Amino acid sequence: MIRVGIIGLGFMGKMHFRCYKANKNVKLVAICDIDEKKFADTGGTAGNISGADKPLDFKGVSLYTNFDKMLKEAELDAVSITLPTYLHCQYTLKALKAGVHTFCEKPMAMNVGECQKMIDAAKAAKKLLQIGHCIRFWPEYAKLKEIVDSGKYGKVLAATFQRLSLTPTWSWDNWLLDGKRSGGATLDLHIHDSDYVQYLFGMPKEVFSRGVKGQSKDIDHIVTNYIYDGKVVTAEGGWTMKPGFGFEMSFNVMLEGATISYDCTRSPVFKLAPAKGDVIIPIVAKGDGYSIELEHFVKAVSGKSVPQIITPKDSLNSVKIVLAEKKSCAANKKAALK
Repeated sequence: MIRVGIIGLGFMGKMHFRCYKANKNVKLVAICDIDEKKFADTGGTAGNISGADKPLDFKGVSLYTNFDKMLKEAELDAVSITLPTYLHCQYTLKALKAGVHTFCEKPMAMNVGECQKMIDAAKAAKKLLQIGHCIRFWPEYAKLKEIVDSGKYGKVLAATFQRLSLTPTWSWDNWLLDGKRSGGATLDLHIHDSDYVQYLFGMPKEVFSRGVKGQSKDIDHIVTNYIYDGKVVTAEGGWTMKPGFGFEMSFNVMLEGATISYDCTRSPVFKLAPAKGDVIIPIVAKGDGYSIELEHFVKAVSGKSVPQIITPKDSLNSVKIVLAEKKSCAANKKAALK
């Protein structure tokens, strides 16, 4: 059993709390947040995905407002960093320097330089660093990757991905709607699909993007064409939708021998339409991307063999892709990936 702590008790911190509490190989021993009111208010937190909306039970968990003190006293094997994006690098470096395996929420950091510092720190500490790109672990997206890689239905001809949300008003100090701290919807939300595109097809040669600025004063709605040989790949994402819209994530992937589609608002949410025969509802893993990715992290920390689904360099590259998308928007022309 490994001893785990969490820093940051917002929506994602409470999601990690749920996942760790459900994992029999984890003892959640400490939580840190600078806002002591969060320890008194044990209610859940709303977000795009359900799972962090139930009350928390802090019994047996030490509560801290100082991260350095938690690292010194709690005897942690691992920590989840579920802080605002602009704090990811700073607190990841602290955790790794203290010799603690680190899971940091996505996006990895605000820029490539910070990402590289985090990678270098993990290597120096000889500790694991995993970034929370949960879509790589999301059951339907994981199954899509499996099917595409198998080649059973031929090559991918085209693929479209969408991730659309109401404007997030639930974050601490409203940091999500401050582009200087969050990077806007492009870095915080759309990066899920940019990362998955990289996971499915490798790094694109170039990107061509169009976007509009929103409440964050950064790009809050974007449409990108990822340039690959032999296929057309696009993704649209943003959080400019009105409150009644809610949240939708979806994809349509057109292969030579089948169309595979997913829409979280539809029933069935996931289906495969072959060139011949009836529609197939593929069997997927139980759970959600959050619980599966943290189970993967816990196994790795425990020394168990796990498949290489995400690396820190992958996460750096996803930030690099999104920054290229922003550059393309600003210049209204293609941006190359180097």
